[in-house]
Amino acid sequence: MKIFFSLLIVMSLAWAGDATIEVIKKADSLPSLAVEDASVDYDNTFKLRFFKSLIADLNVLSLFNVDRHHRMNEYDDSDVLSANKDMNYVLRYKMTKGDADALTLDVKLFTNTQEVFSKRYRVNKKNIYMFISHAIAYDINEFMGEPSVAWMKRKVIFSRIIAPKKSEIVIADYTLSYQHVIIKGGLDIFPKWANKGQTAFYYSSLSSFKPTLKYVDIKTAKVKNIISSDGMMICSDVSNDGKKLLLTMARDGQPDIYMYNVQTRKYKRITTYRGIDVNGQFLGKNKIIFISSRLGYPNVFSKQLDTGVVEQMVYYGKSNSSCSAQGHYIVYAARESSNAFSANTFNLHLISTKTDFIRRLTATGVNEFPRFSKDGDAIIFIKNYKRQSAIGIIRLMHNKNYLFPLKSGKIQSMDW
Repeated sequence: MKIFFSLLIVMSLAWAGDATIEVIKKADSLPSLAVEDASVDYDNTFKLRFFKSLIADLNVLSLFNVDRHHRMNEYDDSDVLSANKDMNYVLRYKMTKGDADALTLDVKLFTNTQEVFSKRYRVNKKNIYMFISHAIAYDINEFMGEPSVAWMKRKVIFSRIIAPKKSEIVIADYTLSYQHVIIKGGLDIFPKWANKGQTAFYYSSLSSFKPTLKYVDIKTAKVKNIISSDGMMICSDVSNDGKKLLLTMARDGQPDIYMYNVQTRKYKRITTYRGIDVNGQFLGKNKIIFISSRLGYPNVFSKQLDTGVVEQMVYYGKSNSSCSAQGHYIVYAARESSNAFSANTFNLHLISTKTDFIRRLTATGVNEFPRFSKDGDAIIFIKNYKRQSAIGIIRLMHNKNYLFPLKSGKIQSMDW
């Protein structure tokens, strides 16, 4: 029974200033930006598809009031369109067909009719055009002197439930415009990137007699078994150097957190509470946070690995089912309704280990599995609302949320 409830819990699962304090940035105060398309080699359908991708990325930057009109212009024209003459910035691009299915894209940025930035981008296949779009937004952000948004160019990995006891593991960009199914045919869940380079990942396979943690090398497509356990086997976090894993196992019918050494292939039990301890996350070099039922309901706790001291971290919410840590910040999901006849609401909250502030980040639906970007600039999460799954992005210092819906299936868990 403990294992059953543990699975329910897990399945639901350096800024300037204090990120727990809400930052309001009025849209009227942002500079305006228009986009001009100078492409000639592609049909209108593809032109519009790329334009929409670029507009979405520029909006996520949260730096501009982005004009959504698709307008055409000559790439070498020295003047911007009359409709854009009052814009603070104008971004112009030209897509060109290369050899085979390659796509080349040239970009110029104007301000006050002066060209201030230009660059050329290229991909081997036009169907991965969204990665050029992300790279353009990243470079524009760098040009504007803003904190890095390197997370835009990272890939998301998620498990998608497509039928009873059947799932797929998918690698995607953060907007879900690109999706590549890499594992299918069984019940495979809880994917986790194995390293910073995103060249390998772990996942839990429930298709065999015992739940098994598997490792996949993306470049070679080789899959190997890491460790199995009765009841539960989930990798909830990977250390920054990729050498240690935090696992949730129930080797004796008791869900607990274990530390697994990738090099020695040995593990050590971290928690020993006679209840539910799951979803361990690294918090610095010598500390973890995790979800525990020590109060009679799921809540967020920390444990010092050298002294064994356990501390309650969250004092708001009665069912805090998933969490993530970055620096001295913790984001967690809390149930905020208790309705036996309709769907409950789970919202994300942000706290700091150095202050008493609590900041609510979402307002409706079931929001879970929050994950910080590596630089702490953004939070990615899963949102289920009105029978639709979506990936959400929260720009903490801009106080803005963005949603990218999944067209089919339901997202079970994901990593960034």
